[in-house]
Amino acid sequence: MSVLVLIVIPTLNESRHIGALLDALLVEAEALDARIVVADGGSTDETLSIVGRLALGTSRIAIVHNRRRVQSAAVNLAVEQFGDDADYLVRVDAHGAYPPDYCRALVAEAEQRRVASIVVPMVTVGRAQFQRAVAAAQNSPIGTGGSAHRIGGACGPVDHGHHALMRVNAFRAVGGYDETFRANEDAELDHRLRMAGHTIWLTDRTRMTYFPRDNAWGLFRQYFAYGGGRARNIFKHHMRPRLRQVAPLAILPVVLLAALSIWHWGFLVPLALWGVGCIALGMRAARKFYPDDAVPAVFLPLVGIAAMVMHLGWSAGFWLHVAQRPFRREPS
Repeated sequence: MSVLVLIVIPTLNESRHIGALLDALLVEAEALDARIVVADGGSTDETLSIVGRLALGTSRIAIVHNRRRVQSAAVNLAVEQFGDDADYLVRVDAHGAYPPDYCRALVAEAEQRRVASIVVPMVTVGRAQFQRAVAAAQNSPIGTGGSAHRIGGACGPVDHGHHALMRVNAFRAVGGYDETFRANEDAELDHRLRMAGHTIWLTDRTRMTYFPRDNAWGLFRQYFAYGGGRARNIFKHHMRPRLRQVAPLAILPVVLLAALSIWHWGFLVPLALWGVGCIALGMRAARKFYPDDAVPAVFLPLVGIAAMVMHLGWSAGFWLHVAQRPFRREPS
């Protein structure tokens, strides 16, 4: 019996990547009897034109217009309109890179494990200098706190991972993504899946390649959103944060405390210890991640600086949510 698969790609101005991605996914769609749904959040570049041209040649590509723009709403909309005949939902990020048998490996793993969700390891790769530094940080504990799907080498049940495949009936049974989350919506859904008795399985059959932000401001904004999303998650579900989530909470207070150094230099000590620690661990991560490359000396501290941007953004986003919480009316 054929397995019906719904492959969903949330997009927003992805003209540089969407054509090649769809060409590769069409091969998988034929093999799996799958439909590809591009859920576009209002692209102003050539994304929709490219998708439209490719869709003229096949019935396997469909387009939906995601007026809410956020990725959680994009996936929910695609499942609502096209999920009735599908057994599996595969979520694909337009700015990632995937092996040619990515979807087939996910379905094979799901069929073998009989679990509700398959998540995959992420290997972060950079091209320009700062992006390469971010990649080294995100592939090491200094940037991710040791998340299993970031570090790699693990296989088995996990609390959370990079979303790849879900059973449509399980996804619908828990209500899909919470569309009020602009970040961390995947971890929030994973929590509800586990509370409903489902297993989230980290596979070692396949993986995806992620290309990180290539500038410090973009990286800060990304992690600021992550921190705020994590805070929302903790308060919504009355969760106890893990140690790797608690540690970055100290960063914003440490930075603010340094302002008191105008009265005494001792207030700079925590900031200095954090900075030195990040630079040292970042240099170690750089040598481990690029062992065969001729890494210039100036690059080595950049990994630690990238990690500091990530820590500060996450901490600031978390604390801002906490500070605003008494004044915010949360959606029911």
